[in-house]
Amino acid sequence: MRKVNQDRVPVRIKGMGDGLCVTLDPAQPLSHLQEELAIRFSQMKNLAVNARVIFDIGEKDGYEDLIEELGKFLRKTFGVGSVSRFLRDGPVSEEIIRKRDMENSWYHYQSDVLMLTGRVRSGQKVTARKHLLIMGDVNPGAEVLAGGDILIMGSLRGTAVAGQPDNDGMIVLALDFQPTQVQIGGFVAAGLPPSSKKLPEFAHVENGTIVVEDYLKADPFGRLPWPQVR
Repeated sequence: MRKVNQDRVPVRIKGMGDGLCVTLDPAQPLSHLQEELAIRFSQMKNLAVNARVIFDIGEKDGYEDLIEELGKFLRKTFGVGSVSRFLRDGPVSEEIIRKRDMENSWYHYQSDVLMLTGRVRSGQKVTARKHLLIMGDVNPGAEVLAGGDILIMGSLRGTAVAGQPDNDGMIVLALDFQPTQVQIGGFVAAGLPPSSKKLPEFAHVENGTIVVEDYLKADPFGRLPWPQVR
């Protein structure tokens, strides 16, 4: 039996959380790396679709062009989702994130928004794995739940449960904010007083309490220095 030297294998793949970690040798020609990736991703079949791929090239800096080309190849050939590089020395700087986002137009992120149009009626329940956007109303007796933010482009008069199971950094926004009950993470508020006017308002957690504010006046994201993926 011939023993394979694993250190010389140009491409290796292993599971990493909810994604795939691809270890590769950046000294290999691009065409050879693409061939090796094609072999391994073909064996995975549908498991590669929308997968989060992280490249580990064993270097702190450089090889951005290589990662970009391999990312394009995997997205086009196997339909993977987001593509990024493995960071060994702590979090990447904000300037690097900003440059990457602007240059790539956020294509390296995978969308996690469930967008629906129409009215959610009494007795109906809508659940989203992450963010939920409804272009319509949520009637009394209806319930909407999400792992992230809930944005209602209409009237919210039912129950809204955001940030599930334990993310209290999310918000619930509605153009006409009159919910029966709001929950964000583990914090619950019921019987919120309705506004005298129809205003775009949002609920969020502040100092362990759910508070409601005028969205345009509070401008909660206006202080961010550049658009960020939520």
